[in-house]
Amino acid sequence: MKPTLLILAAGMASRYGSMKQIDGFGPNGETIIDYSIYDAIKAGFGKISFIIREEFAEPFKAIFEPKLKGRIETDYVFQSFDLKPFGIDKEIERAKPWGTAHAVLAARNQIHEPFCVINADDFYGYDSFEKMAKFLTTEVADDKYSIIGYQIDRTLSDYGTVSRGVCKVDDNGNMVEINERTEVYFKEDGSVAYRDAAGEHDLSSDTRVSMNFWGFTPAVFKQSEALFKAFVEANENNPKSEFFIPIVADALIKSGEASFKVIPTASKWFGVTYKEDKPIVQKCISELVDNGTYPANLWD
Repeated sequence: MKPTLLILAAGMASRYGSMKQIDGFGPNGETIIDYSIYDAIKAGFGKISFIIREEFAEPFKAIFEPKLKGRIETDYVFQSFDLKPFGIDKEIERAKPWGTAHAVLAARNQIHEPFCVINADDFYGYDSFEKMAKFLTTEVADDKYSIIGYQIDRTLSDYGTVSRGVCKVDDNGNMVEINERTEVYFKEDGSVAYRDAAGEHDLSSDTRVSMNFWGFTPAVFKQSEALFKAFVEANENNPKSEFFIPIVADALIKSGEASFKVIPTASKWFGVTYKEDKPIVQKCISELVDNGTYPANLWD
């Protein structure tokens, strides 16, 4: 059975200032998602599921259906504020949905095969899709998941601090824990550091970080549903709290329910956290077209 690619595209794009998931970056207006889908098809994925807000459904379909028809199956998952499908009989006022792990849970009735989760606005590189497809077809199990581990110095922005999930990896290549560092940046000498309440801390340039590229079986839906209920209970009066995938990973590792293999990649990640990142992303894609990694017209 071919694995599914689940794309997290329900975000509000608040820092970027527009709906960056459908912004054009390639020479013919290709979005970052286009490159992820192109790489996923090449790597052997069988279906693309978009997690979106229902009000974005029509612009998404208008952009992606004509390109992908006949190439790969597509599916749409809607992330909403309704908690009743999760057995929570409450209405909680929030400006944004409940985060990435909640978004994944929204797909629980539509995905029945091994799958991976990625962000819509991140460029991951073919190497990551190839390695994840291999893992999902040969290694994955209900107690064995994975994450693509990027080298931290290949993931930063020149225009401000970024948040990164820093992975601690054991001798077997499995993740021991993941720590969210909210202010990671290049120092003036080109080395990497993060800031927290205790001050500045240096990080090795080859530290592995999560860029939200996870591999699962459908067992994760049941495993995370109880965690989500407990999270809502604990955070119903905290409108900015979010149920992130690393919260689920951390709980499964600590309980022994699942391990997470850290699959290393040397690929350069790039994304659009800030408006100023856009020309850099365009330049990077242009270079990949020039060197033959991608065709000039992706879907021609």
